[in-house]
Amino acid sequence: MELTLYDTTLRDGAQMEGISFSLEDKIRIARKLDEFGIHYIEGGWPASNPKDLAFFKKMSEEPLKNAKLAAFGSTRKANRKPEDDTNLVMLVQMDTPTVTIFGKSWDFQVREVLKVSLEENLRMIDDSIRFLKSFNREVIFDAEHFFDGYKSDPAYAIECLLAAEEAGADIICLADTNGGSLPHEVGEITASVKEKIKKPLGIHAHNDSETAVANTIEAVRAGAVHIQGTINGYGERCGNANLCSIIPILVLKMGLEVIDKERLKHLVELSHFVAEIANIVPANNMPFVGRSAFAHKGGVHVDAIRKNPRSYEHIDPELVGNERRVLVSELSGSSTILYKTKRLDLDLTKDSKETRLILEKLVELENQGYHFEGAEASFELLVKKITGGYRKLFDLLGLRVIVEKRSEEEGFVTEATLKLSVNGQVTHTVAEGDGPIHALDNALRKALLQFYPELEKIRLTDFKVRVISGTEGTAAKVRVLVESFDGEEVWSTIGVSTNIIEASWQALVESIEYGLLKGGK
Repeated sequence: MELTLYDTTLRDGAQMEGISFSLEDKIRIARKLDEFGIHYIEGGWPASNPKDLAFFKKMSEEPLKNAKLAAFGSTRKANRKPEDDTNLVMLVQMDTPTVTIFGKSWDFQVREVLKVSLEENLRMIDDSIRFLKSFNREVIFDAEHFFDGYKSDPAYAIECLLAAEEAGADIICLADTNGGSLPHEVGEITASVKEKIKKPLGIHAHNDSETAVANTIEAVRAGAVHIQGTINGYGERCGNANLCSIIPILVLKMGLEVIDKERLKHLVELSHFVAEIANIVPANNMPFVGRSAFAHKGGVHVDAIRKNPRSYEHIDPELVGNERRVLVSELSGSSTILYKTKRLDLDLTKDSKETRLILEKLVELENQGYHFEGAEASFELLVKKITGGYRKLFDLLGLRVIVEKRSEEEGFVTEATLKLSVNGQVTHTVAEGDGPIHALDNALRKALLQFYPELEKIRLTDFKVRVISGTEGTAAKVRVLVESFDGEEVWSTIGVSTNIIEASWQALVESIEYGLLKGGK
């Protein structure tokens, strides 16, 4: 049997704290997973909430093109016939090609949670699967808490799997539900199970010991062919096995083409798509798909990747849709400067005067609190100022910001006044805003638009403030990062000062300068 991928982001992933998918969110994610090439997509538990019921109804009207849609539920309740169990009846009514049910395989859970005999639990597994198979459904049995159950009572844990197999389950998935098992245990136990169970085995790992991905890989090495997980590792508690790591490991490291390599190039896109819908900022340090996965900061590293990227990269980032990044900081050496300036069409060498001046200025500014890793537009402006590629667009003649509260009932009113000289022409503008930074931004744009109409396309998209020296209280130095967008490119600039207005002004000015100068103005 070929390897198959089973995504449970819409059910298990949605149980993560802070995630709440709408019906439309679930549909969009399902379509994206289908397009990417996932083999099974678990849509939800119809017996648990009306949203999942609505999801399956919507999906039946426009079925997936590639993947099999799976409805999720549990074995029948104790001492109840399957045909009288609402959960099982609803699973059949969803009319999905695949149904996944979980059942207990740990004697402790059977006695302490279900409060039934070990024999009744076996009957619950048998009856439920036979009922679903009578409707010609493909049935996946998730043996919940299997690895804990095997370590507690291996004979009974295997009995549960045999009951599922004899009842007709098509795939038997071993679950490390508490996430406490280690890779060597999962590998050894999966190999032992494979000797006793003829049906294809699957693996469903949780990440409570930070080993979900490793556990999954070990299970595959031991014979598991059905792989369950979620995008970005979303899930309850510490999350599930992260398919964004598992898939490239299987394809690129183990040579198992579970996903077509052309589709694999869209992995970062898929990761970010799901993160955006989940309203969760993607973790920069996530392997393969994180923004920092192929980011290089140390000068020695940068010098090496300039010669051969394999020196500090385990794969070509483009294989998963990522990109190589070189970060600028006080740790940078001349190699970093040369790598960055090459993109600006500057022909510098390690011995160039400009290279030395850029390094000296970089170290000086970072000592003051500047942080150019997240403000590459400011770094490019710095380089242009030293190498002669910078042209000043205006001169500040005066700046004033007034914050006023006129009564207890009224809110604060903010007004910014600017006096600038542009090409020898003085302009004086006033603008209000929702706070001093917004007012300054409005006043600056109002003053410059008549001279630089292309500024209309540039808009501020993010504004971050961080206190650098926390021991100084309200007199602490702050770092301001401004992100801007012109419809084609996103860039970030930085300002640092003990005065938040001054730091913000620095970042705002550089944001506009970068946006205009990159267009050759």
